[in-house]
Parts: sequence; structure tokens; C-alpha cells
Amino acid sequence: MVARQAANVLRISSPRSVSHTASFIQRRGLAGAADPHGPPKVAFWKDPMSPSRWKEEHFVILSLSGWGLLIFSGYKFFTRGKKDKVSFFT
Repeated sequence: MVARQAANVLRISSPRSVSHTASFIQRRGLAGAADPHGPPKVAFWKDPMSPSRWKEEHFVILSLSGWGLLIFSGYKFFTRGKKDKVSFFT
């Protein structure tokens, strides 16, 4: 009778433990960011006039480059007129 109860407990508890461990199995791999139903993304040099179709990486790189160029050129424009530079060699 004890053996029968132990077998019933194992039979009942084993499917729960299998389903519990099955919930931790990774199913998608690295495909989490892909959107198969959306419009296809292209490189920025293939369609430079529509940023909405660019790949996300290209959009980020070009946006950061553009902001960097804007800030650097603004800095150079506003600091170019200073003539009272002090040099240690003259």
C-alpha cells in the first residue's frame, strides 16, 4: 500500500515538474527583435530619403554622427573669432 501511494505521488508530481522546467526553456534564441510581419528594413545607402525603412543600427549610427557633427561645427563656429591666444613657445 505504501508503494502504491509513492507511485501515485511520483506519477502526479512528475508532469508538474516537467511542465515547470519546460517553462524555463529558451524558445526563440536571438530572434526577439525581428518583426517578420513589418516592412522590410534596408541599409541607409539603398534608400537614403526614407529613414523609416532604415535598419535600426544604421539609424542610430547616422543620428549620433549627425548630432556630433552639429555640436562640433557649432563649437568651431563660435570659438573661431578669438585672436588673443596665448602660446607658451613665443
